[in-house]
Amino acid sequence: MKNNSCCIFLGTLLWVAASVFASPSMAAGGAHIVDDSEVETPGTCHVEMWVADFVPGDGYGNIAPACTTLEMPWLEIGAAYAHYWDQVISGPLIGPQMKINFQPASKGVGVGLSLNAGVNARTGELGLAGLIGLVTIPVTEKFRINVNGGWSYLNSDHPTAFFWGGQVEVDVGWDVTLMMEAFGRQPGIIGNQMGLRYTPAAHPRFDFDLLVGTTYDTLSTKFFTLGVTVRF
Repeated sequence: MKNNSCCIFLGTLLWVAASVFASPSMAAGGAHIVDDSEVETPGTCHVEMWVADFVPGDGYGNIAPACTTLEMPWLEIGAAYAHYWDQVISGPLIGPQMKINFQPASKGVGVGLSLNAGVNARTGELGLAGLIGLVTIPVTEKFRINVNGGWSYLNSDHPTAFFWGGQVEVDVGWDVTLMMEAFGRQPGIIGNQMGLRYTPAAHPRFDFDLLVGTTYDTLSTKFFTLGVTVRF
């Protein structure tokens, strides 16, 4: 993977605000790139962790705690620490994440806004920032659509750009959700990802993600992701 392409895509991953839908079996966020409009269940915190492996060996790791209080059930506040590495560079990024829910999906169409930023812990430079609108359309109890769009900043050749994404989620039974999504940063790259999320009914405080994706730039790059979310 080229150095600049790696930075652009890894930044895209960080724009995803850490969120978990109130119904554990239908949840975007986490290692998914496209997010839903919903905040964490009020009175609950979570920690999202995932690792992505890019062929032929670049990598990306992330840990992101966040909470939603009973006093402000429409606001999720958290932070993220991310570390990426490739053949040329490696760097840690740390910064705040926030999600505001203006209307829950239970009222027909969910509407939200995510804001985040990441500073390079070694240099002190702003590495990325994002202001992304979030829409969730619950088509049925087992099928919903998530749409994202907004402004993004990256410390790269194209510092400001439009980010877009679309995702479908289907509850296929056996405590498993199927996800398929497409996303892009213009000018920049386009990609897609699909995978499964397992949320055991006996222990709904846990999510397990297994994902595979591809980005399309001057090179087509495959990546594989393993993720775990823990709520408390």
